[in-house]
Amino acid sequence: MAQGYGDLARAPNELLSRFAAPAENRPVPPKLGGKWSDFGVRLASALILAPIALAALWLGGLAWQALVVLGMLGMAGEWTRLAGLKRGNIVIFAGIFTAWLLAVFFGWSACATALTLFTLITAWRFGWFAALGLPYIGIGGFSLLWLRLSMGDGLQVTLFLVAVIWATDIGAYIAGRFIGGAKLAPRISPGKTWSGSLGGLLIGGLTGAALGNYFGAPGIAVQALLAALLLSLCAQAGDLLESAIKRKLGVKDSGRTIPGHGGLLDRLDGFLAAAPVAVILAVILAVSMLHGLVPITRGAMP
Repeated sequence: MAQGYGDLARAPNELLSRFAAPAENRPVPPKLGGKWSDFGVRLASALILAPIALAALWLGGLAWQALVVLGMLGMAGEWTRLAGLKRGNIVIFAGIFTAWLLAVFFGWSACATALTLFTLITAWRFGWFAALGLPYIGIGGFSLLWLRLSMGDGLQVTLFLVAVIWATDIGAYIAGRFIGGAKLAPRISPGKTWSGSLGGLLIGGLTGAALGNYFGAPGIAVQALLAALLLSLCAQAGDLLESAIKRKLGVKDSGRTIPGHGGLLDRLDGFLAAAPVAVILAVILAVSMLHGLVPITRGAMP
């Protein structure tokens, strides 16, 4: 009994000594959730934001303009913080807003002119890194507006782009978590793997082929597959570009706007890179249809 009481007496001292031990000697508690720990938050964010984006895309007009312009202004705010600007954000905000107004009232040439002038003004006052945020965000953002609002089948074309990029993100996330393996660009983004990139490319391509077959004439699925693969590659390149910028600046996320994803730039970097390419593909498709080089689409959606 005396021996037992002695053990009980020493127990508190042993417990205190464990807490007082150096940090490197303390047992490390296991991480909950592991590589899937962010899945719930990412899913919840997607379930909230995706219906809003799809509703604005379906409605078009002012709803789509409001969504895209607000997104551009949000990304501009994140860019100015990355650039360390305290006053230059007003110039960048004014550049995007002015370019949008000119696009509405005077057309896309006036929009491009305003974007160029404000880029030069920003470079003169705050340096080229801060200024490059305007074309980086503006070209991609206004491409999204042009796709939806300036084409007869703008809903189909823009939905195709959105679906391919979302499918690429989902495929890359799932394949990267399940398969893992060799890193794609460890010096730029250590979390990205070749399996994730190929998984995103596969799912994005198949999604584009399925939508092309649904929207278009028989046989157009092959062209849609090739377009989707190109857009998927561009989206992944845009993701890597934004990761390289953050790596250079020593930050993990561009912001905290979207739980589980980081900032708007973190979530929309693929769109900024792929949307201008989608504009080029849409123009090529329109010219090809005009000259009878590809079948005319069925128009499965209004």
